[in-house]
Amino acid sequence: MAKGRKKDPRKKLIAGIGSALVDILLLEKDEFLKASSAQKGGMTLVDSSAFIETMLTKTAAQPSIVPGGSACNTILGVGKLGGPARFIGKRGLDELGKLFEISLKKHNVEPILFESHSPTGRVLSIITPDAQRSMFTFLGASAETKPEEITSKHFQDAALIHLEGYLLFNENLLMAALKAARETSALISLDLASFTVVEAAKGILTDVVKEFVDVVIANEDEARAFTGHTDEDKALSALADLADTAVLKVGKRGSLISHYGKVEKVERMGSGAAIDTTGAGDLWASGFLYGLVNDYPLDACGRLASACGFEVCQVVGASIPDEGWARIRKFL
Repeated sequence: MAKGRKKDPRKKLIAGIGSALVDILLLEKDEFLKASSAQKGGMTLVDSSAFIETMLTKTAAQPSIVPGGSACNTILGVGKLGGPARFIGKRGLDELGKLFEISLKKHNVEPILFESHSPTGRVLSIITPDAQRSMFTFLGASAETKPEEITSKHFQDAALIHLEGYLLFNENLLMAALKAARETSALISLDLASFTVVEAAKGILTDVVKEFVDVVIANEDEARAFTGHTDEDKALSALADLADTAVLKVGKRGSLISHYGKVEKVERMGSGAAIDTTGAGDLWASGFLYGLVNDYPLDACGRLASACGFEVCQVVGASIPDEGWARIRKFL
């Protein structure tokens, strides 16, 4: 069981494992989203890139193309904060795969990327005027990572190993990653990623968190789907029963963080309206985990997380521009 594990204070590296995906960001109206049959705010898996290509023929808007994937976004943020960072995943031997790897290096992230002849995975993220994003995901090469490819050597020198909730769709790979991570002295964090993921994985999720996870991160919808509680305090308490550190993000109102039973309430940083929530949770995790491995007080971890989450909501996509990082560094 994960409870009571302590991180090695000599180590600062955060390693992430997840899907190596390229984000295709599309600003569209609610009517376009309804016609796509997407569940607003959710994530739908598609089994070919042709679906995404067909969707793009139905819009006059010009999409933006940037590296993505939940754990990858978090690790990119850690690199931009100046922390040692590593990402493990699988890409295709194509132009999108090259773009993905180059972007990791530009963000000061060490890439450990297995390769496949399948296309690099991609996500069509439809962003509606209320700043909600609804996603169609073609996993492509990213779904071909084999459990036997993941060993503890990939997590060498890590203070913390971060896993995205989307790995719950591949139970064998998830368990291989968790078991390899547990062979190290690193803490393990899990971001639940999407309420649709939680609903699909409820059969194994409780046991996974209870046995392996030191830090569990959820938003309101994910926590409700996982715990069955609509009351925030009860939902946080249920999460905290499973992991030493439990995070409940409550949107514009900030976050609630439970650490060994002590609860911190963190107010939202910034006052501007969100333009796009793509990557908000991922970059929130960047700030929180960076603070955690650098021994910041818990409330400071939460405020740094909030600053990162706020800045990414001021732009389209999950990449904070240099001026946003400059404001975050003032906080540091």
